[in-house]
Parts: sequence; C-alpha cells; structure tokens
Amino acid sequence: MSTDYIATRNACKLCMPLGATLVFKGMEQTMPFLHGSQGCSTYIRRYMISHFREPVDIASSNFTEESAVFGGGDNVKLGLKNIIEQYKPKAIGIATTCLSETMGDDIVGHLREFKRDMPVDGPHLIHVSTPSYAASHAEGFTAAVKAVVEQLVDSGISQFYGGRVNIFPNMISPADLRYVKEIADGFTLPAVILPDYSETLDGPSWGEYALIPPGGTPLEDIPWMGQACASISFGRITNSRPEYTAAYSLQQRCGVESIYLGMPVGLRETDRLYEALAALSGRTGSPEQLKDRGRLVDAFVDGHKYVSGKRALIYGEEDLVVALASLYSEAGLIPVVCASGGESGHLRAEIEKVLMRPQPDLVVAQGADFADIDEIADTARPDIIIGNSKGYKLARRLGKPLIRLGFPVHDRMGAQRIMHCGYRGALELYDRIVNALMDAKQENSDIGYSYL
Repeated sequence: MSTDYIATRNACKLCMPLGATLVFKGMEQTMPFLHGSQGCSTYIRRYMISHFREPVDIASSNFTEESAVFGGGDNVKLGLKNIIEQYKPKAIGIATTCLSETMGDDIVGHLREFKRDMPVDGPHLIHVSTPSYAASHAEGFTAAVKAVVEQLVDSGISQFYGGRVNIFPNMISPADLRYVKEIADGFTLPAVILPDYSETLDGPSWGEYALIPPGGTPLEDIPWMGQACASISFGRITNSRPEYTAAYSLQQRCGVESIYLGMPVGLRETDRLYEALAALSGRTGSPEQLKDRGRLVDAFVDGHKYVSGKRALIYGEEDLVVALASLYSEAGLIPVVCASGGESGHLRAEIEKVLMRPQPDLVVAQGADFADIDEIADTARPDIIIGNSKGYKLARRLGKPLIRLGFPVHDRMGAQRIMHCGYRGALELYDRIVNALMDAKQENSDIGYSYL
C-alpha cells in the first residue's frame, strides 16, 4: 500500500452514529436523536434510506455556531421536548456526534436536567458516546447495544426468566434477523433479539403513514434480559474484545452466561450456533432445519468445480469479512485479500482461525480505504469481489463480478432481503457466488457457453 497519503480516500467504513441509529431503529417505538449538526442526521438518513428503501426519521439537536461555542444543552432539551410531543415515543436513543464530543458537551448533565422536569411516565432516554473519529459504524452499533443493556436492564430483578435466551446478532440484514428468530424457534427457545429491525426497516406497505414504524425489540422484554439463561453474541472481531459487548456487561452485572460465536455464516460457524442452542434447550432443532444443512453441503459438492481455486477479494465490516473468509475457505475458494476500514487489531488473527488451510499470500488490510484496496487488488488478481456497493468502481475497473453484501448496498434493490446467515443464508449466497463466476465465464468467452 502507498504510504504517501495520510488522509482517507473513499473510506471503507461509515460513522459511529450510523451504527447507533441502526440499533435504535431496531427497538420498539424508539426515536433516534443525534446530538450535533443537522448534516449528520441527513447523511445517515441518506445511507439508510437508500439501503433499506424505507422511510427513516432521525431527529437532531441541530447545532449552530452559537451551540458550538456556548454548549448544546438548550438544543438537547428543546429537541427532546419536540420529539415527545410530535412522535410520542416509548424511548429516545441519543447518540453524540463529532462536534458535540470534540467540544466536550455534557450530554449526561443535559439529560439529567431534562429528566427532572419530565413526567414519570415519559420515554426512556438512552445515550451513547459515538464520535465518528473514534471508530466505525460497526463499533457504534456495538456501543449502542451495550448502552441499551446497561441503561435499561434491571439488575435487581430476582425472578428467573425461565428458558429465555438473549441474542445479540451484530449488523445483519432484516431477512437474516427473521431467519435467526426462526432458528431459535426450531429449538422452542424463546429469544430476545437486540436489536430487531426485521420489521421496522423491512415492513409491509402501510395503509397510513406511521411516525415510528411498528416492530422492534419489545421494550418490556429488555429489563428482563438480566435473567435469561444465556446471552449469545455474534462476531469474532466484536467478541475478541468482550468488555465492549452487551453480553459481557450482562455477565458482569447479572451473572448471565456469555456465549461468544462468530457470525453464523457458512457450515462450521452455523454448526456452532446450533450446538449452542441445542445445549441450552436440550433439543436438536427441527428436522427441516437439519435438511437446510444437508442442502448446503450438497450445493458445495455441486458447485465445487466452478469455484475451486478461484481467488476472492473481500471487504467491509471486520466481523463480516471474517465470516465470509470462513465461508469462502470451506467452499473451496481462496481468500487473497481481506480488507476493512475497521482497526480492531484482531482481523488477521481471527481470519487465520477460520481458514480451512493456511494461506501464505493472503493480504489482510485493516484501516484500509478504497484507494488502498485498489492498489492491493492490482497484484492480488482476484476472480471475484464481495462487499458493499462502494466497491463497484473497483470491480468495474478490474472487470470482475461483484457480489453485493454488507452495508451499504445502494445500487440494487432488495438489500434488506439479502441473506447470508445460517445454512439457508449461506446457500443463497453460495448460489450467487457460483452464478456470478459462471456468468463471467460466459461473458468473457469468445464463443460463449450455452451449457456449463
């Protein structure tokens, strides 16, 4: 990679408040509120609407020059008052932005003052520190989930919430969230999934506009999460720093067992999820779910001749990159580049744990932007690229197929329905990979192939 630049050129990540906003959109009757300039909420709305194709309202304290000098306390209080009057939410999720964090605005103090005058039955106020310069949208997501648990879970509840499991699913699609719930149901294991935007960001057409979309993790379930039988946390990178996770917080405060898994993408990582659910429930899952596993294995056999030895370039959120490297490796492809804008320091180590065999020429790039990835790609010679829409120009320049996955996907329809989790999600993704390689072979052939 070139060392001539110290600035980011087309970042391979997004901002922390975006991740926090996604969490708040996955909670019942909750309104996201950004403490900062109006441009921050506009930027995040633009990305979320183009990806999910759903209306997204995000409130802002609307910093002005005066607020930046004298503090944003009045803006916070007026903004919260307006939200409560207009939207009547059950909760408000407040995320800070670069401006309010840099000037050191006392958001905790502002909220304390506001609560003194707020009715007893007013909405929950949840706040999380998310300065964009500190990390990526993935870390913002994790921080917001942890903040929700620490501020809403009642550690004093003594009643055991029999047989219920907490699932912290990481940044997956609404379709994947629905499938994860289906998997838990197959073990007859009641699950609280936080966040759950499977309906709020992929709901049916409305007959009448809803100020806050229906759906989301029920707020009444969250205080009881401290009495669950266990917490399952997805993401090898996220879980490599457990002290930042909601599962770790519940274990420390309430004694809830933590089960740290990779994102359940592909055969082996999904097997680990099924084994964990079986141990918790004493059941083996439904017969149909086990058939899904058999279909995935069968697909690996059917498609092996098309993918074996093909070189793959993967980029996106660190947890997603590790999960895809695992799937590619077990399917017979060769991950040659794994890149992310994240900077956990654990990416290479976690990728090496999931590879089926050592890959000595693998390039792992942390803190990378797309200019870096462009340079790496020229020597890596990938056959296929997988990641979000921001890699389109790279794929076009190289003339290689791009499998769109992750966040954001804004140049195709149906991003909210892309599946990659579980046996069924891996099967859908594998079919897309094989077909993309077959399509490239047909398109680049001088004679064309009518049968492959």
